[in-house]
Amino acid sequence: ENMTAQQFASKLWGDWWWNEDVRKFESEPIGHQGRSFVTFCLEPLWKIYAACLGESETNLKQTIKRLGVHLSQDQLRASARPLLRMVLSKFMETANCGFVDMVVKHVPPPSVAAKGKIARCYSGPLDAPFVQDMVECKAQTQKLIIHVTKLYSSSDGNSFDAFGRIYSGTCQPGQRVRVLGEGYVPDEDDEDMAVATIEAVAIPRGRSRTQVTLATAGNWVLLSGIDATISKTATIVGKVNDTEWVDHDQEEEEEHPVHIFSPLKFPFAGGESTMKIALEPLNPAELPKMVEGLRRVSKSYPMVKTRVEESGEHVLFGTGELYMDCVLHDLRHVHADVEVKVADPSVALRETVIDTSSLKCFAETANKRNKLTFIAEPLDEGLAEKLEQGKVKIQQWDKRKTGRFFQSQYGWDLLSSRSVWAFGDSPTCGTNILMDDTLPSEVDKSLLDSCRSSIVQGFQWASREGPLCEENVRGTKIKILEATLADKAIYRGGGQLIPTARRTVHSSILTATPRLMEPIYKLQIQCPGEIVESIQPVLKRRRGHIVQDRPIPGTLLYSVR
Repeated sequence: ENMTAQQFASKLWGDWWWNEDVRKFESEPIGHQGRSFVTFCLEPLWKIYAACLGESETNLKQTIKRLGVHLSQDQLRASARPLLRMVLSKFMETANCGFVDMVVKHVPPPSVAAKGKIARCYSGPLDAPFVQDMVECKAQTQKLIIHVTKLYSSSDGNSFDAFGRIYSGTCQPGQRVRVLGEGYVPDEDDEDMAVATIEAVAIPRGRSRTQVTLATAGNWVLLSGIDATISKTATIVGKVNDTEWVDHDQEEEEEHPVHIFSPLKFPFAGGESTMKIALEPLNPAELPKMVEGLRRVSKSYPMVKTRVEESGEHVLFGTGELYMDCVLHDLRHVHADVEVKVADPSVALRETVIDTSSLKCFAETANKRNKLTFIAEPLDEGLAEKLEQGKVKIQQWDKRKTGRFFQSQYGWDLLSSRSVWAFGDSPTCGTNILMDDTLPSEVDKSLLDSCRSSIVQGFQWASREGPLCEENVRGTKIKILEATLADKAIYRGGGQLIPTARRTVHSSILTATPRLMEPIYKLQIQCPGEIVESIQPVLKRRRGHIVQDRPIPGTLLYSVR
């Protein structure tokens, strides 16, 4: 009588028995009585089941009346299945307290959840004036900001509706907005940005949708007409008065530019796609049709990636066999209506190094006026995983904070910890590091800083396509040792330095004992103990092996890893 609901629920799992004589829970078995879960959960269900299937109408009415369940005479005369469904529905209170009530009770409203979502997903500074409007889900504001997370295909597969959440402002059909892609960086790289007009706004309702003329902050919406430049996710920025968007006050925009929401990550699905297949159309004349279909499939499936190899081969990346089967079905019948030939599947590898470069690797630009010297060495253990998870925010942290992280976590010296230039291949969560290890007495730092963006682009290009088999490089640290640069800017442009930096990175990797890394698929299987031995030969056919098998407490099942 003195127990709360939470305390009572904790006694329903584990080694607890109910003693009816003293009306207490005990940790020791009481005769042949089952555990408390059996007493309070299973036995009532078994009795209800037996009553609905075996008792007469009068006896059943008396039995369920004590449970607070009241049915009409017509309901009591129903057949076994619908009768059991009605009784259990009212006994469990699912008739009045279903999925929607569960969502209302356990999922916080947008005005409450926005603060945590913005802290996790927004990539820009949180002290900008419009960020507070997003936290409060303020509709009465001049700035419209929407986070688009998914593209839903139309019935014909030719167009897409952008599904997103409005964080601030209001949107309506005919409004002009800016579409910021995943590669957009304010004041640095605005190539992945386009201006579009919202053609229609709808509220998604399962299989159907409701067209609306206005949607305010806190709502999920489907937007038509803005999908042309969106690959996976995007950030939509607009003004309430859309006629002033193009010529609005640029000074305010430069002072507090809108950053993008971080691209979605799928850690529980492996983090990235590792299975790949090569495709070609059955009819070579339908190659443009297949390429367009691959572009649409990449939009429709969040974890699908497409790539064109140097040989001209079109490669499709996915997470597994069933996933790829769905992708190929949509490619053939929904998005492209083209028959394709598929090569045998393989896995995506990663390139890495296990030693420091045996010699200093250098390369000269085509005009013979610039020379870069690099070496490669492996990253500290565990650092690549932290970079991949985005725990090191080099674009938001200053040099001191970045330096303190590498000094305290990995024992780097002060000069090295503050000389990190960039990550690769991704600027935010790449698993490789480019460092400036030059000395001011040997290299003109001002000239080197002026060429920094070109060298970083070459490094990230090389990290994206490694020297061994054009796969991503992982867990590698590239150090710039020397740099001889031309005095005139015209002789040290990006066209000269980017390919040179790429060649130098490849050379330094090849001299640092390169290795290929193969992905490992880790899974957990729950099964009865008598079939554990039967699982092992099945796994061996796929080059798998069991590293652990143990019984699950309180059940007859085993957990196999």
